[in-house]
Amino acid sequence: MKTNNIKHYLLGCLVSCGLATAATILASCSDDKFAGDPAKDWNGTTTFFAPTDNQGFGTYYTPAIGRVGDPMPFYDQKAGDFKVLYLQEFINNMSHRFHPIWAVSTSDGANYESLGELIPFGANDYQQDAALGTGCAYEKDGVYYIYYTGHNGNCKNREVVMRATSTDFKTWTKDELWTLKGPDFGYSSNDFRDPQIFVADDGLYHMLIATYPVNGGDPVFAEFKSGDLKSWEHVGRIRMIWDRMLECPDVFKMGDYWYLVYSESFRASWSRKVKYMMAKTYEELKNCFNDGPKWPADGHEGVLDSRAFYAGKTASNGTDRYIWGWCPFRTGADIHEKNTNVGAGDGNEPAWSGALVCHKIIQHADGTLTLGAVPAMAAKYNKSADATIVENKGYSNGTLSGDGAYVLYSRLGSCNHISFTVKTSNNWDKFGISFARGTDSKKYYTMVVNPEWEDGRKVNFEQEGEEGKGFIEAADGYNFARPADNVYNVDIYTDNSVLTLYINDVCAYTQRIYGIQKNCWSINNYGGSITISDVKVTYQ
Repeated sequence: MKTNNIKHYLLGCLVSCGLATAATILASCSDDKFAGDPAKDWNGTTTFFAPTDNQGFGTYYTPAIGRVGDPMPFYDQKAGDFKVLYLQEFINNMSHRFHPIWAVSTSDGANYESLGELIPFGANDYQQDAALGTGCAYEKDGVYYIYYTGHNGNCKNREVVMRATSTDFKTWTKDELWTLKGPDFGYSSNDFRDPQIFVADDGLYHMLIATYPVNGGDPVFAEFKSGDLKSWEHVGRIRMIWDRMLECPDVFKMGDYWYLVYSESFRASWSRKVKYMMAKTYEELKNCFNDGPKWPADGHEGVLDSRAFYAGKTASNGTDRYIWGWCPFRTGADIHEKNTNVGAGDGNEPAWSGALVCHKIIQHADGTLTLGAVPAMAAKYNKSADATIVENKGYSNGTLSGDGAYVLYSRLGSCNHISFTVKTSNNWDKFGISFARGTDSKKYYTMVVNPEWEDGRKVNFEQEGEEGKGFIEAADGYNFARPADNVYNVDIYTDNSVLTLYINDVCAYTQRIYGIQKNCWSINNYGGSITISDVKVTYQ
């Protein structure tokens, strides 16, 4: 059968490489930043080159076969590392049986080892868990639990909550006699998914499940509690935002505040983002959506990243808390094909699944959250590369002046850390960073730091050049406050076609741009003037 063929192929790949050296499969960034085509004089050219992504990504983890869907991170106290479970998306899923739960382990959010498949999907088209959906992992008294969604349109209940257990996080047993079914508690039989467990103020385990009331109406979180992670009691429901379904809930306490992180699935160009709510107590947190949403006072309604970061959930080792989500692949540009940015600039909705992206959660004095770079990233990208200026317009002594001014830098490798500082001359100056750009490019891709208002900035995604479409609405951007001194400290990490942009620990912006590697990049100015300093490029 098709499933067995896929599994045999995967097993063959692992056996041929050796399970003990599985990390080698994931290591995609060569020490030689231009490896793979030694005959080409890379440093002597500036025209656009159409590179192909490596099969496995080393930093923003992508399996050698398929893609990452909805991550479910968990800090394993026994092993002293993070286990990031995820829904394994194959390129060609069967009609009813798909999304087994796979996992990777990491100690730092920047280096991963594959753990392979943990929970297989059901054996036939009529089992409740023929397809698996998002859930969570937890450990108590030496027993690991995975609570997950069993999804099958052939069954009486399309979605139910199920569980499996293990004593070693390797061999898992499905609890065939246990399920939570929505209709038993007054909820939908079609939408009853994404269970998430946490310990609340009462010291008990609580579980939230995304669902709808059985008689219709706006979506809610069904809440259950337990003293032993085995028997669960329904204790009520929590409202969501009007008619918007909130997926992948994650509740945690950090310092003096409680947080609910969620993914807003309302499919509009300004939505479908990972967001958060905050409160001083768990009971207050449960009321954040009552009588209108009580947005965090962060200036962007709790949004944590761009639309190219979805299904984000967190885990903490007791010192740092990280969040993992996926960056979507682009329609028409699969990781196993030659990528030409088809879909990157056409305004389509983001595709489902992609590469695993990790950020560090930054908590500010007022309790608001932003995302920053994982500390291990800088240590991983530790080999210096040249940042040679190969072409410029309106550039002199570190300053770009006038609309359309730019400075074009030499080619990048497959995995890069770019850092620099920009100081604008006034409160309205606008600048951007372009990738997949050559001296002959008729279109290229830019993250524009745009002054939406005097004290507010928004990172927009634009397709520039004479054939470019300009602002790409479906990619949307990220709002943040203008720095008071107009100084922007920029860090960008890339792994093949996935990148993350960080500015001043107040802005995180994830994006997918095919063709970053082995092409030039630029810093641009759009009116006024900006001063550029401390430009550095490192790679693995």
